[in-house]
Amino acid sequence: MMLPEAFSARLLRDLGMEEGTALCAALESEAPTSVRLNPAKIPGGPAGEFPRGEFPNLQPARSVPWCREGWYLAERPSFTFDPDFHAGAYYVQEASSQFVGHLLEGTLPPGARLLDLCAAPGGKTTLYASLVGADGLVVANEIDRRRASVLADNVRKWGTGNVAVTCCEAGALGDFEAWFDVVAVDAPCSGEGMFRKDPAARGEWSEANVRLCAARQDEILREAWRALKPGGTLLYSTCTFNRDEDEGTLERMLAWAEEEVSESAPVNVEASWGVVCGRVGAFRTFRFYPHRACGEGFFAAVARKAADAGDRPRIPKGRRTILAPVDRRTAAELSRWVRNPERMYFAAVGETAYAWYAPQFEAVRMLSEALPVICSGVALGPLFKGVLKPDPALAFFPELNRDAVATAELADEEAVRYLRRQEIAAGGLTEGMNLVCVRGRGLGFAKRIGGRVNNLYPHSLRIMKQ
Repeated sequence: MMLPEAFSARLLRDLGMEEGTALCAALESEAPTSVRLNPAKIPGGPAGEFPRGEFPNLQPARSVPWCREGWYLAERPSFTFDPDFHAGAYYVQEASSQFVGHLLEGTLPPGARLLDLCAAPGGKTTLYASLVGADGLVVANEIDRRRASVLADNVRKWGTGNVAVTCCEAGALGDFEAWFDVVAVDAPCSGEGMFRKDPAARGEWSEANVRLCAARQDEILREAWRALKPGGTLLYSTCTFNRDEDEGTLERMLAWAEEEVSESAPVNVEASWGVVCGRVGAFRTFRFYPHRACGEGFFAAVARKAADAGDRPRIPKGRRTILAPVDRRTAAELSRWVRNPERMYFAAVGETAYAWYAPQFEAVRMLSEALPVICSGVALGPLFKGVLKPDPALAFFPELNRDAVATAELADEEAVRYLRRQEIAAGGLTEGMNLVCVRGRGLGFAKRIGGRVNNLYPHSLRIMKQ
């Protein structure tokens, strides 16, 4: 499908004939493929070197310069059939969008609470989860229930255990006033930056939709600002080129926020990256054009809320009790399954036991009592006669105590059979419950009973593609 005529005309008008023509040509070229490795699931090695033995199905071309764990690939593999992908060892994330981590690196306070207000499918959420660490908390919101379910699956696979996924309007999170150290708004937009990667976006584009998206962005930013602490960081981004949704949105915000917006710390950007840097008032802005930078179209801006903005933390009153404490015997059984139980807080939601990192448990409790939280912490599983039946999510948690369960290491071909929920050979499994792994990374659980194996991989995650 051709580029929309009105879109092309606007680019030529706004960027000039030479720049606009170069951008239009880039949007007709092949998009690069990039991934971001999960630092919790790869062994430490020399900086700047790709751990080839850990990812035999990936062929790296070069690193993404603004993201330590980011890599461009020489060719696009079949991610569907790569067990390392299903183990959450990497995320297929467009290189330009990995820049948000660079904007926040070195600025997060210990135990930071970060709100990812428009989070699905989870590329930026998982990046933020790695940045804030075990003492921090990422609240990842998605208004659409179906997309929120995909987000939750990706969060579980990433396995950091420090994310709460919510499904609500932005205003419900704005009610947690002055509560977050960082609010990231990857705003719903007209998607012009995805025209190369997603041809369907061309057919959905219209000038009316640009105006509709801009109005929605204005609403979301008002709620984001309410949720942000004085002194906290606002990160705004889109995957579109037009000024109405980018600089224009920031100008409209500055008109009502006025002196409450202050500059963020300077951001190092190498000239070789091809990023176009700018300013809108106190906001530092960063544009990625495919003919200049190796990535898709992307816009990001960062600023701080003034320390004297005057907001005081206020949270909505809890409407229900969700997290129930566990008794001492249950806590002892759950403690067997994590490597550092003294760092964790155990509680139950219905029949399922969960673990949260202790520094953020109280925050998760408050969220759960006020908002629809569909996923948080690490699901450990139900107990039967005092013994834990491990939840599939526990397999992805790097802090799983491997002494608590037998481990079955599978070759790639057998691992794909497992991921399809097909029969796997019993010979490599111990009698009883087994953690199924590939290259030492957990994929899920299986139970051997004599010569038969019960494949416990979730139906909702199984590989359907032939």
